[in-house]
Amino acid sequence: MNYKLLPVIVFAIALSVASTLWAADQQWALKQSTLVYHVSHPLHETEGRSHAARGKGVCHEGQCEFLIAVPVKSFDSGDSNRDLHMIQVTRGAEFPMITVRTRLPESMSTSPTIKADLEIQFAGQTAHYTQIPLEVTTQGSDKHVTGTIPATLTDFKIDPPSLLTMPVKNEIPIRVDMTWSPQ
Repeated sequence: MNYKLLPVIVFAIALSVASTLWAADQQWALKQSTLVYHVSHPLHETEGRSHAARGKGVCHEGQCEFLIAVPVKSFDSGDSNRDLHMIQVTRGAEFPMITVRTRLPESMSTSPTIKADLEIQFAGQTAHYTQIPLEVTTQGSDKHVTGTIPATLTDFKIDPPSLLTMPVKNEIPIRVDMTWSPQ
């Protein structure tokens, strides 16, 4: 063996390994989530909460794409009759999943606030929300993301349910609290 070539071979192997690691896709998994919708009626306020969201993110060539899915029936308001009515009103039997998609530059992963463009499919409709501010904190290698999506019933062509002939307000803001882990 020609020992003069050994440093060149070692350097070439190291460069090959480093470029493979650098070019490798970064993947994320939704580790923990709490999604809370808020409904306001002249007589009372109601919140429904779900911890059942699942999600995945893949970063490739400077772009990250995230997909989050949550079953409609997983939201719990503390009143089973209200929850069943919510599933009926939102056509949850026909469209059992809510999905959220977003695409972000990978460089935003180090920013404490990101502005995300979201595509949400719910109740058989797709709504787009632009520049939604989300707070991001780093906890070890995990990313903790919080924010509020300013959703409305009309965004998804849902007729506001009524109680005593008074409909709920159109606004149904959704609080998001998620922890993402690298895979």
